[in-house]
Amino acid sequence: MEKLKSLVPDSLKRIVAASTPDDLPRTCYSLLNYFSNLEPFHQMVKDLTDQGRALCGKNKDAALELKQKGNHCFINSDYTTALTCYSQALRLAPIDADDMEKNLVATLYLNRASVLHKMDLLSECLRDCNRALQISTSYAKAWYRRGKVNASLGNYEDATRDLIIAKTFELSSGGRRQIESELKIISDQYKRTEVSMVPHNENKLDILDEQHQIKLKCVTTANKGRGMVSPSDIPPASLVHTEEPYAMIILKHCRETHCHYCLNELPADMVSCTSCSIPLYCSQRCQIQAGGQVFRNCLVNHGIDENLSDNLKMYISEIILCKESEPDVDIPEHVHECQGVHWPAIFPSEIVLAGRVLVKSLTQRRLKDITKFTETLELSHKYTEIHPESKLELHIYSITLLCCLQHSYGLELPLNEVSTSQIVILISQIRVNSMSIVRVKSADVNGLLDQFRKFSPTEGALTSNIEQVRVGQAIYRAGSLFNHSCRPNLHAYFISRTLFIRTTEFVAVGCPLELSYGPQVGQWDCKDRLNFLEDEYSFRCQCSSCTEVNLSDLVLNAYHCVHPNCHGIVLDSCVVNREKQKTMHFQSATEISSFKSYMEVNMLKRVQSNGSLHIDPGYCLKCGSYCDLESSLAAVNKSWISIRRLQDAIVSREMSSTTVIDALRSLCLLRSTLHAYNKAIAEVEDNLAQAFCLVGELKLAVDHCEASIEIVEKLYGPKHIAIANELVKLSSIQLSMGDCAAAKNINRVREIFSCYYGSQSDMMFPYLQSLCGDTNKFV
Repeated sequence: MEKLKSLVPDSLKRIVAASTPDDLPRTCYSLLNYFSNLEPFHQMVKDLTDQGRALCGKNKDAALELKQKGNHCFINSDYTTALTCYSQALRLAPIDADDMEKNLVATLYLNRASVLHKMDLLSECLRDCNRALQISTSYAKAWYRRGKVNASLGNYEDATRDLIIAKTFELSSGGRRQIESELKIISDQYKRTEVSMVPHNENKLDILDEQHQIKLKCVTTANKGRGMVSPSDIPPASLVHTEEPYAMIILKHCRETHCHYCLNELPADMVSCTSCSIPLYCSQRCQIQAGGQVFRNCLVNHGIDENLSDNLKMYISEIILCKESEPDVDIPEHVHECQGVHWPAIFPSEIVLAGRVLVKSLTQRRLKDITKFTETLELSHKYTEIHPESKLELHIYSITLLCCLQHSYGLELPLNEVSTSQIVILISQIRVNSMSIVRVKSADVNGLLDQFRKFSPTEGALTSNIEQVRVGQAIYRAGSLFNHSCRPNLHAYFISRTLFIRTTEFVAVGCPLELSYGPQVGQWDCKDRLNFLEDEYSFRCQCSSCTEVNLSDLVLNAYHCVHPNCHGIVLDSCVVNREKQKTMHFQSATEISSFKSYMEVNMLKRVQSNGSLHIDPGYCLKCGSYCDLESSLAAVNKSWISIRRLQDAIVSREMSSTTVIDALRSLCLLRSTLHAYNKAIAEVEDNLAQAFCLVGELKLAVDHCEASIEIVEKLYGPKHIAIANELVKLSSIQLSMGDCAAAKNINRVREIFSCYYGSQSDMMFPYLQSLCGDTNKFV
């Protein structure tokens, strides 16, 4: 990209940089005409689309090499490495390749099943046995392994069937004698225990069936364009919208860790695509839903022994025949990768997503006139506000994308100024309207959940921060109609690919329904929020939190007054410059009271005629005293040396008394330098809570956790999801101590989570139910 940009003449760069949507046909024509005679451009397209140098092709030799390495690791009891080797080999092995007269893919599934059995991952092992049998029904070892796993699970009836079938296919007399011995052992166990059945089918993506009854209204506003409003009063926690993506792509950094269809974390028995080596799925169901091909067995062609009983034949059919119904796939998610080309692995995610939107429109025959393409999507764009240099990038990516699609997918789409200008607008639309699909993650939660997904307080407390990890990017056509606010009244979350939107507070009739596209009030200061939204979405936020003075933005990074007993706010010049552009507006007596605690009682003395606040950097807003910000900043920077040392010790879990004592001293210095509700103090309090948990000083951990929560409540409000995340830490520490105060905090956690996630809160946070159950001993 940078090389092509450098080759464009300066005169053409200036024309593109100053272009408007109406100018696009002319600028695209000029750039197309220039590239048509530019050899480096044609070479780049050739490199991106050359199937002879495919990034995703199958490779039998490489698969065999990984298989041998896996075998070596298995023999040496290095099961983790063996699991990785077999999984990588499955990605590369052609479905029709043989190895020692056995199907290579079936053998790899069976080998991986053996590793999973050793690692006590029995359900995963069972599924891999099934996959091996779907490819090679008469694989005696697969039936034998399946029988052993079912016996371990206590499914003695199934285990008996598996071993009877294994004996039928076993060719050696020694092997048959061993199976007979196993059958006798299982028969004895079966007589002493009750039968518990394990289902044969793949894991399902269970999404609770909660219907939303509210029909929202789309309106046009003066400063935000189209938006959604409430046609009636809506109570908190109401599910107002659900939607599947129009087009989606997994982000590149998640390709090895998350399912390429549902975007959930990959299990140990991940499923590979049968036609290429890039996509990975959590189950065959997701593989089918993504449009991937599943090897389908046929009883007739695999010579099922006619001497088997009808019941056993039916049993085999249930296991080896994939029972998933054929999905209505608009376009296979990984169709571009399966063509063996390079560009989807190289282009930015938004460019690949634009390609998928375009291909889907063509596949569904919705695209009849290229000149009307972007109008049919009904998505807004901000091309005019895009940075001049970015406009040139959009032009080049649009031309290159169309060339790649023509080569790799055979699209009957003309490469001219009209089609190119439409793709420029499409990418602009995606930049404004695409949503990041996220997953909620905590670093230590999984380690504290036992095999039954229950919280184990004996293992320690849940002290790590819960964060939202971006795993995918998607276009939700109706979801894009919800506008942004830095203090939203809606919460968006994802289960699999499905978008869910709920109200987090009471919404009156006619009130705008708004999401947060990025950081909210209390997370980043106003200046950083505005810059983020301009960079990511090309608009200047005009929500009330960015145009009116609010307490959270004032105290977030504020300094302490030089008088120890004064609670006033001291701001630096960066914050002052931003806050001067806001107006002072109070919505309630409570809000006025809150401001009076930290600012001069007679507010009129500091409000200018235009309604904005008169603020001077370094001066206390309550008593007017001056604070030397330069020396205060130096003190803060010095304190953070010890704090960072503490953070490193938490990560390495190598805590010393000196590290903790130094951090406590730094906290005291920060408290005397920064405002009491500065977010940096909350972060340090949180770090110390984690540190004291590691050294077993749980009472001190509780004290620091409560101090952190007090600050976070001032920044976000008492019912924000961030408070629930902090209360999870506090209550889990209290549970570890046997403190009955945990019950009250856990009830509050459930109340907040239920507001944000409704009946799906237990699904989103699997430890929540266990936390609530552990409080019963206090009743």
